[in-house]
Amino acid sequence: MIDVLYFAWVRERIGLPREQVETQARTVAELVEELKARDPRYAAAFADVSALRAAVDQDLVDDFSASIEGAREVAFFPPMTGG
Repeated sequence: MIDVLYFAWVRERIGLPREQVETQARTVAELVEELKARDPRYAAAFADVSALRAAVDQDLVDDFSASIEGAREVAFFPPMTGG
């Protein structure tokens, strides 16, 4: 079981701020594929992963090939912009 957190428009499209997910995924990308297969809301939220960033156990990952084995939490959010 892993906690999955959604922020900004990802949360709005899915309709949840967080949830616990039973997963066999070994990478962020595999988790995304499992989530996309759940429901059209997830498919819409993850349609363009180039518009998303992810953090595993609160550490920003460079790409979705990052391992989630042993992780407690994965968060998805749009890239941050400064101003």
